[in-house]
Amino acid sequence: MDFSIKTLDAKSASNTIKTGCLVVGVFENKKLSTAATALNKKGAIDAALKSGDMTGKAGSSLLLRGLADVAAERVLLLGLGDDPAKVSEKAFTAAVQVAARSLNGLGAGDVTLALPSVDGRDTAWTIRQTVIAFNEVVFRTDAHKSKKDTIPANVKKVSILVAANEAAAAKTALAQSIALVNGMELTKELGNTPANFCTPTHLANTAKKIATQFKMGVEILDRKQIQALKMNSFLSVSAGTDEPPKFIVLKHMGGKAKDAPVVLVGKGITFDSGGISLKAGPGMDEMKYDMGGAGSVLGTMRAIGEMKLKLNVIAVIPTCENMPSGRATRPGDIVTSMSGQTIEILNTDAEGRLILCDALTYAERFKPAAVIDVATLTGAIITSLGHHNTGLFTRHDAAHDKLADELLAAGKEANDTAWRLPIGELYNEQLKSNFADMANIGGPAAGSITAACFLERFTRKYTWVHLDIAGTSWKSGAAKGATGRPVPLLTTFLMNRAG
Repeated sequence: MDFSIKTLDAKSASNTIKTGCLVVGVFENKKLSTAATALNKKGAIDAALKSGDMTGKAGSSLLLRGLADVAAERVLLLGLGDDPAKVSEKAFTAAVQVAARSLNGLGAGDVTLALPSVDGRDTAWTIRQTVIAFNEVVFRTDAHKSKKDTIPANVKKVSILVAANEAAAAKTALAQSIALVNGMELTKELGNTPANFCTPTHLANTAKKIATQFKMGVEILDRKQIQALKMNSFLSVSAGTDEPPKFIVLKHMGGKAKDAPVVLVGKGITFDSGGISLKAGPGMDEMKYDMGGAGSVLGTMRAIGEMKLKLNVIAVIPTCENMPSGRATRPGDIVTSMSGQTIEILNTDAEGRLILCDALTYAERFKPAAVIDVATLTGAIITSLGHHNTGLFTRHDAAHDKLADELLAAGKEANDTAWRLPIGELYNEQLKSNFADMANIGGPAAGSITAACFLERFTRKYTWVHLDIAGTSWKSGAAKGATGRPVPLLTTFLMNRAG
């Protein structure tokens, strides 16, 4: 799908635009946006509203054809709520999603959107939401089907109308939005790919492709190199599988050489059976999504690579399978992590933290400005936050509060929100072990928090945030599939850091 920016000078009006379909906004109480008013010279839009064919409520729509004195072949009216002066984020997002779904089934090959601004949001935000909505409609999940799904994809060109004085900024925002969507699509493709295809080697090869395409540095460590680093916690998870583990380091050095990098650490469990602590059968197929942290980090790296972001960012991805076998780690086993801290493994299904802790220790060598780990870590986060917000955890001091606030603000800006939960010494009590420095689980109470407390023990040499994306990185049921989150949050955070 080809996206572009269109402008109108002060002497022109939306009724002069030649396009297969022109999209404009209307409101409740029969109110029209500026663009809709220009199309209403013969009263056709007024008549549609008076007849009750169109309410103007957020998410409603109506297609009109052959309007007199209108150059566009079709006009799609989108409802934007009750207040022309304050179009809400929710109303705008719902409207562009409806537009994308409606238009893709029509015969119009090119469409132009002339929608009003959103209260409290700039043009860049509206462009980003529009690009995401239209790409979501045409994203395919049929790569492994012998007969491809019939998905209408009639729209080839989407133009977004902006004021002439905003054209330069809008073109920049459009390029960034396309890069973001490309990163999200990579994340979704990796997540949806079954585990017999999306192996640790596949993730490593994906990192190599990103490095080649966007001129990044890449290093892939194999089992012997991982053993040499004494990452015994990581290796304990891969002990029961025939798939070789990989440790991926991908470097986008777009900032100054002396600038400390932001390090993104992504959990890459390409399939999680639970190991000896075997999961229940129903829904186990969805454990192919347990590499969602790795997928979102790779998607983010692809996005910032396409943007040529002027910031130093390093991705660190430990990746393996968690499988049961005669070689698998047993409940009660004790391992020594790269940091030298010992861990009693009480449950082999709490494996994400075991691979992340060694990756977090490895991140120390980069003397990072900040470290953000991203993981489908706990089912408990879904109990706490549902599927709306990613869980955010960090220490409670000025430096960590600042980093947390940056990420929370980026999430709001990107429409990819997170919510902060507490950690602290009271929760650490639950990780005590009689036989090792710590246990890898803290019991059923506050499961997401004790998991974050476990990771925190390996991050005390730098500023760190943990994002638990188990509730937001994929959907179940009829809409089953990876969502591409939290690529928008992470990318927006990095863009804001780059300035």
